[in-house]
Amino acid sequence: MEVKDFDYFLPEELIAQKPVEPRDSSRLMVLNKKEKTIEHRIFRDIINYLGEGDLLVRNITKVIPARLYGKKTTGANIEILLLEKVDKGIWKALVKPGSKVKKGTEILFNDNLKAVCKDWAEEGSRILEFNSVNDEEIFKYGRAPLPPYVKNRKISIDRYQTVYSREMGSVAAPTAGLHFTESLLKKLKEKGVEFADVILHVGLGTFRPVKVEKIEEHKMHSETYYVPKETVEKIREYRKNKGRIIAVGTTSVRTLETIARLPEKDHYHGKTDIFIYPPFEFKFTDALITNFHLPRSTLLMLVSAFAGYEFILNAYRIAVKEKYRFFSFGDACFIY
Repeated sequence: MEVKDFDYFLPEELIAQKPVEPRDSSRLMVLNKKEKTIEHRIFRDIINYLGEGDLLVRNITKVIPARLYGKKTTGANIEILLLEKVDKGIWKALVKPGSKVKKGTEILFNDNLKAVCKDWAEEGSRILEFNSVNDEEIFKYGRAPLPPYVKNRKISIDRYQTVYSREMGSVAAPTAGLHFTESLLKKLKEKGVEFADVILHVGLGTFRPVKVEKIEEHKMHSETYYVPKETVEKIREYRKNKGRIIAVGTTSVRTLETIARLPEKDHYHGKTDIFIYPPFEFKFTDALITNFHLPRSTLLMLVSAFAGYEFILNAYRIAVKEKYRFFSFGDACFIY
């Protein structure tokens, strides 16, 4: 298939610029992929579609305050985005286009924090060495790494986290989980839904544009994941007893489908560059909660593989017509 096959028309005013309050008051499009039916609900109505026999798999990664603003010794302003921790005090980072940062360039963030560019890395990123090995000291001066299409840069990082986030390491939120409230999770648990947690630290690779014409030629960036023993045991139990495994977000799907293709172990830890596009055999994912994704994106390709290409593209056309809100702070889909 070609990348252009995953294009669709999206009016700019439908790109969500801020989250709704409360979290579970966002809209929910419910897609039955077998019957090819579409329903329009509110996210908290998802409780009507879940119950005993369902395992909800969540990505508990936490977004780091990865966007930092500083000055070069020349006085020029500079903006960087932390991507990945390489070692203590050493980070791979992106520099805002137009800023010249070569080896030896020093960046001052305030009187206490500075960094030196030690090297270049892939796709124009840099290796920065900070004068502190304490992550909290670095994060203290950072801000939420909101996507570029969100114009309001003052949204707090707390609102760009899921209520169940615990493990620091992502530079973008697993946004399908943003719709859940503590109250809704409690009600789901009372109804008999079980929960299992995975970690996939979201990098920019998930959201980078696909620059090739044929999707088979696209290479995904690798991201670190961890699946603990208790989660592995629950997944195997549900697979054996034919219970539904429901992934909260595409990051959970990618983690589940990664370990489904590995030899059996009691836990999993590593890096994955799995790229899911039609056709694809899903082994550990029976249903999916997700947001509406960018045109031509690998995420749209994933949901097309899960629900069917024609069905998803038609659902997106309906979502535009019905004025659903798109992308990170937008509305949600439940696909089963």
